[in-house]
Amino acid sequence: MKLLYSSTSPYSAKVRMAARYLELDIESVKVDTTAAPDILIENNPLGKIPTLVRGDGQVAIFDSRAIMQYLNRISDGKLYPKKGEKRTEAERLEALCDGTTDCLLAIVYERRFRPEEMLYQPAIDKQWSKVERGLDYLNANMPKTGKTLHGGHFALAALLGYLMLRFPGQWEKGRTELAAWPSKFAKRFDGWSEMKPQ
Repeated sequence: MKLLYSSTSPYSAKVRMAARYLELDIESVKVDTTAAPDILIENNPLGKIPTLVRGDGQVAIFDSRAIMQYLNRISDGKLYPKKGEKRTEAERLEALCDGTTDCLLAIVYERRFRPEEMLYQPAIDKQWSKVERGLDYLNANMPKTGKTLHGGHFALAALLGYLMLRFPGQWEKGRTELAAWPSKFAKRFDGWSEMKPQ
């Protein structure tokens, strides 16, 4: 299998970290979505990453959460808790982290693709207020990180890695628990420094 990814993409980081954790034999293939390479477009009509190319005539899987669920199935359920409420907690954490990441990307794209004189600051401010609410909630409700990791942990690692890459110094103040979490996570997962968004 091949995972089409970008090194700056938080969603790619989440999936790559999960695959490494599960010790799955998946080759990471870096692609430039702007160039719309054939390998990406032929496997994902949206031209988005990450995209998991399974080979052997099987249809590729795209959207990071769909890929995460697939990785959970092929690893005999090792990526998410099996018990109902614990599973729900992990999936809710992933949804919150991915949703917060969506808001960050909306800000980045607004700044990247519009001329400065056409930036719509109210839209940026609205997205940032969502980011702040999400981060405050996470800081006040830090997930337990026990012997095993789950999909929510990797989503949180990807979100914080993206914040460190694109918004350094803009989110840490007053969120000491959250700011300290990556170093704790790195002790549990040795691929953090290599696979975080960069």
